[in-house]
Amino acid sequence: MFSEAPSMTLVQLRHLISLAQTGSFSQSAQALHLTQPALSRSIRALEEELGMPLFDRIGRRNELTAFGREVLERARHLVFEADALRDSGRQLREGEGGLVRIGMGSGPGAMLMTPFLMHMATRHPKVRVAVARGGTDMLAQSLRDRLLDALVVDVRSLRPAPDLALGLVREMRGTFMCRRGHPLTRLRKAVRFEAVQRYPIASTPLSDEVARTLVEAYGPEAHPARCVTVQCEEVPSLVEVVRRSDAVLLAIRAAAADLVELKMDPPMDGVARFGLVTLRRRTEAPALGILRSLMQELMRD
Repeated sequence: MFSEAPSMTLVQLRHLISLAQTGSFSQSAQALHLTQPALSRSIRALEEELGMPLFDRIGRRNELTAFGREVLERARHLVFEADALRDSGRQLREGEGGLVRIGMGSGPGAMLMTPFLMHMATRHPKVRVAVARGGTDMLAQSLRDRLLDALVVDVRSLRPAPDLALGLVREMRGTFMCRRGHPLTRLRKAVRFEAVQRYPIASTPLSDEVARTLVEAYGPEAHPARCVTVQCEEVPSLVEVVRRSDAVLLAIRAAAADLVELKMDPPMDGVARFGLVTLRRRTEAPALGILRSLMQELMRD
């Protein structure tokens, strides 16, 4: 049978560093919370593995040999790197370092991007944060290419796939909104879709399910391909257009708290479903816990 070859450990290297500093087995043993025989065995095992003595006993003091000085220099470097690695892991776990790359769809980005960036900049300034925006298909491919760590998107626009894990789904109510003082706000009854159509309708690209909901409620003319006249991926830009014009915004209610929600006839029954998407069987970036907490706090009507 073959016996397992001995292997030096970081503990042994720490013992070496301590003994080099004190020159005394008794003092080092006390500082390391060891018995003196245990420390002696550790140093002896290290010397046996390296094949040369590390210390000479001169009087009552143990001094490094020439070889011991060389080993000490390398040991200090190894222990320093190990401590830095351990601290790096702790910082990542506690959200104090590392990199997190998030892809956000237009709807979630309107509510989440600025608060997320502000939170990271003020509470976790040592974490590097990168946020990508775009369509769901493009973001999903970037996730698969390992260019992103997670997505926050409308899950109804996400093609189901076995490699994607969906979690923390939040439902957000959709509605038609306009500026205060808009002509539609002066109507004394619920607004028909025909009245909304008299004005530009602004929206982000919508999923097929949302389009189906609109058509079922208001007829073929309510299909986004027919009724939406101002479209882009950025909800804040659309909100600003609606604030400054007679355009009507079709979006989640929480995206524009200062706009007036139109009471529709029949009622608007659309719901967006936003979720956190990651790759299955892939270790998550530690900072995703921070994003989850913000989603739970902010993504609600």
